[in-house]
Amino acid sequence: MTALETRPARSGRDAAATRKWVPPWRNPWRRPYVLATITWLYILWWLLPVVIAVQFSFNDGRSRSTWQGFSTQWYCCNEGSVFEDPSLLLSLKNSLILGVATVLVATPLGVMLAMGLARWRSRTSKVANGIALVPLVTPEIVVASALYLVMTNLYQFVPLGRPAMLLGHVTFSVSYVLVIVRSRLLNIGGEYEEAARDLGANSLQAIRTILVPLLMPSIFASAMIVFATSLDDFVVSQFLYGDAANITVPIKLYSAVRTAPTPALNALASLLLVGSFLALILAYVGLRARKRRPGSALEDLADYG
Repeated sequence: MTALETRPARSGRDAAATRKWVPPWRNPWRRPYVLATITWLYILWWLLPVVIAVQFSFNDGRSRSTWQGFSTQWYCCNEGSVFEDPSLLLSLKNSLILGVATVLVATPLGVMLAMGLARWRSRTSKVANGIALVPLVTPEIVVASALYLVMTNLYQFVPLGRPAMLLGHVTFSVSYVLVIVRSRLLNIGGEYEEAARDLGANSLQAIRTILVPLLMPSIFASAMIVFATSLDDFVVSQFLYGDAANITVPIKLYSAVRTAPTPALNALASLLLVGSFLALILAYVGLRARKRRPGSALEDLADYG
């Protein structure tokens, strides 16, 4: 591929342009074939093992390396399938319950923290904002081991199992809600809430009727991200699950894949993957819903009362 560089002619009377050949590697406007190739190779390298794992969840036999035909027997209605194996079904149930409970606890806490930090105007507010983001940058193994030591030595009234796992998941999930909702609060500003106060609303009414509807797309998106994160978590759950009655899907996959793996484990992993992707897609839809039509916030104010 070659490129032509256009320069104005030296003579002012001649409006024609002179063209000079430029090597492809020196042309800044060429298509980024090399970068595109590296990107697609990375996507294939990451995606291919996942596709293979999902493929063998539909295998007609017990092999996890030889394709024997298409079947859904490892999902349901067959001995050893996900919905017929009590241990697999229990792990899926525990993951869903833990994910929903984490959303119900972490989302309101994160929203309240975001509102409080957005209104906090002092020298220590920046320090508080930084501390609130520490769980996002702290290695998960450090958080998990610290929580385990605290639960077993200091907070012994919190038993290992679902209560400890819930507290652990909430601990690192609140920051996601805080970051997303606070960024939306900064974009909204305080004008709409002040206008509602001028129209006669008190603080709680202004938050309930004006601020919360404006924040709802971000709240929904953060809740879906929290659900996906809780569903996929392994390290914190591994430290705090206690006994086999509280085992989650990631822990079950880790323990079973090293002993007697069957295509049912691929099916269980595929269900976990589908749940995570659906949550992230819903989060993306929620974030896209931020772009409301012009004037909708003013209409909310006009309809107040």
